[in-house]
Amino acid sequence: MIADAHSDSVEPPRGQPARGAQGHPRGGVSEQGRNAASRDPAQGAWDPIVVTGVGAVSPLGVGARTLHERWCAGTSGIVDGEAPCSEFDPTQFLTVKEARRADRFTQLAIAACEEALSDAGWQHPSHGSGASSAAELPYDQRRVGCVLGTGIGGISTLVEGQDTLRERGPERVSPLSVPLMMSNAGAAALSLRHRLRGPTFAVSTACASGAHAIGCAMRMIQLGEADAVIAGGSEAGLTPLARAAFGALDALSKSGISRPFDARRDGFVMGEGAAVLVLERRSSAQARGARIIGVLLGYGASSDAHHLTAPRDDGVGQAEAMRAAMVDAGVQPEQVDYVNAHGTSTPLNDRSETLAIKAALGPHAAEVPVSSTKSAIGHLLGAAGAVEAVATLLALRDGVAPPTLGFEEAEQGLDLDYVPGSARPLRANGRPLIALSNSFGFGGHNAVLCLAAPAEKEGSQQEMDVPQQRKEASQ
Repeated sequence: MIADAHSDSVEPPRGQPARGAQGHPRGGVSEQGRNAASRDPAQGAWDPIVVTGVGAVSPLGVGARTLHERWCAGTSGIVDGEAPCSEFDPTQFLTVKEARRADRFTQLAIAACEEALSDAGWQHPSHGSGASSAAELPYDQRRVGCVLGTGIGGISTLVEGQDTLRERGPERVSPLSVPLMMSNAGAAALSLRHRLRGPTFAVSTACASGAHAIGCAMRMIQLGEADAVIAGGSEAGLTPLARAAFGALDALSKSGISRPFDARRDGFVMGEGAAVLVLERRSSAQARGARIIGVLLGYGASSDAHHLTAPRDDGVGQAEAMRAAMVDAGVQPEQVDYVNAHGTSTPLNDRSETLAIKAALGPHAAEVPVSSTKSAIGHLLGAAGAVEAVATLLALRDGVAPPTLGFEEAEQGLDLDYVPGSARPLRANGRPLIALSNSFGFGGHNAVLCLAAPAEKEGSQQEMDVPQQRKEASQ
């Protein structure tokens, strides 16, 4: 059973953060707030936030299932040291005019959102038509929000505008430059396209942006600010400026190979992409007959307060975010079945993250499969957390641990199970599988999502293995 870490009668596991004066763990909401927010007022039952639709555009192709299936098959989307979305054609989702009025990061977000809404049953698939189509919202449009993460927003528009200014003068700079390059352009585009009138905004916490956006969306629903939220992340930073800037930081792989946790790792490989998830309460999803893809059990966040670009050597801040996500979910370390690592293939991150996983999970860390999506698609920066959340949900659904591609040579101290070689089944344990998805960004921003597979009968009234204490408290 999932331990009730929010019950007054149960102490947090050793190593987890103590509750503050208001009774809430770091990175979580108050005990009273979470219990109230997770309760179905009509039935008095635990009512978690579920995912009913997912969409993705990645270097492995267009589509969330394509991402999952090709990664599990050991396919890499990295070509010549970068990971572009080479199969993506914006005119398959947008008219030519719409495409001209959107930076590439917004185009990617729109495509991912189209798939997610169709997957959730909110609209009919429009892939290939290029026509704009609004979702058929199952909720009052004022109660549907949108949160989209991005690290550097419309940098392509910024670079092109600077070139135009330098070569042709200020009078030739497009009046659309600011609306296209602003970081909230993607969230605004989704809101406009689908008439989402609930809270809509962008999150920008570098490489943790996508995960933070999903966590914010979860809180919005829990706190009653929205009935449903479209959440995710998008990034399109493959520009000469970004390449030069990350290269100057000595962050990019000189070999052009992404091999997280391997002794030969020498930096990350830049990629681009987007992912969007549809979040709503389980009771509402079941009431409309939706298929449930997974459950968002918890969210934790922390800050290293250490260095602008480097993580702490000991991984303390990362471990705190992992613990906070587990406390928020009511999950004990030994109940975690899989970890989708941040796993950037940089010397610093992979070592500190290994230490963080050991600190957060204790002895159980040695038994948990840990793999990095970035081994197959590179680092998608602000979109990484959202794309990896989608990959994690589908891995849990299918009960499989995807591989860490390129992991062949172990380094002393990096001794977890990094799933080398090929994908393999996750160990069945008689309950829905549970995973942590880690995202850590420049600036010391740490965000972790605790995700679970759906109950055996997706979209049915069957409950997950909810702690008896929580069931009784909600009645």
